[in-house]
Amino acid sequence: MEVGDLTTFAAVARCAGITKAAKELHTVQSNVTSRIKALEDEVGVPLFERHSRGVALTSAGMRLLPYASRAVALLQEATANARDDGQARGPLVIGSMETTIAVRLPEVLGQFNARHPAVELVVRTGPTAELIQSVIDNEVDGAFVAGPIDHPRLKAEKIFDEELVLVTSRRWPHLAALRNEAAPLTALMFRAGCSYRQRLEQLLVQLGRPSYRRLEFGTLEGILGCVGADVGVTLLPRYVVARSFAHERLVVHEIDASISRAPTLLVTRRDAFESTAMRMFRECLAGPTLRQRGDFPVSDMFEPAAAQ
Repeated sequence: MEVGDLTTFAAVARCAGITKAAKELHTVQSNVTSRIKALEDEVGVPLFERHSRGVALTSAGMRLLPYASRAVALLQEATANARDDGQARGPLVIGSMETTIAVRLPEVLGQFNARHPAVELVVRTGPTAELIQSVIDNEVDGAFVAGPIDHPRLKAEKIFDEELVLVTSRRWPHLAALRNEAAPLTALMFRAGCSYRQRLEQLLVQLGRPSYRRLEFGTLEGILGCVGADVGVTLLPRYVVARSFAHERLVVHEIDASISRAPTLLVTRRDAFESTAMRMFRECLAGPTLRQRGDFPVSDMFEPAAAQ
């Protein structure tokens, strides 16, 4: 099989369409179509089903995709390894949850850029499930996700512990008021795949509020601003909320440790080549900026209510 055919196949599968794949690969649609046909001729079975909205993998395509992705990733790593002369340079793609990039990583990224200006650093944000898949698919070199994580193809290093708190407007000074509220409740959350979203849903069931509306957001600022405006409630790390622009309008509530303890992990592929750039990035993580890991003191800006 030709490497270019496998790369094109993986792109079409990821984009679910010829046009989008061609744009991603910076080529024309006819080139993508011819490469897919060549690969199907080589394998001897159709790999895609065509429909009005694009393409979908056949069962044979689904079986081939993980091998194609691994083959392309291995060749990319071989090239990166050959070019790595011990100097931090070239691309480095890091994935991160929105909450982590908002308050935990800015100083680290600034320090890394100052030390290694030849590295082309890219940060992509997303929910934990999406970031994990991006690491597996070799789309990012590593990602900051919410733990615990147990996957045979990944290795995970705990970077720090987060304490999650329920965040409400000042309308609810304690959890008892939230429990007894008769009005419909709205839960503000990131899109599906977010670990904090799953924990919020679990918490609301614990609090006797299993029925609620879901309102999805793409940004941390949007969630906190709407909580402060009494649109609904959310679950976020205390460290993040304490540094929010809307902190004066918020109340944080301590919750059961089974939900509140959430380690943030840096996950990478077990079989991946670690570039010099990635190794230098790890050194910045181990520096003084993130030395104080674990619990963080309660901010004076809040008067957290004890768990009810």
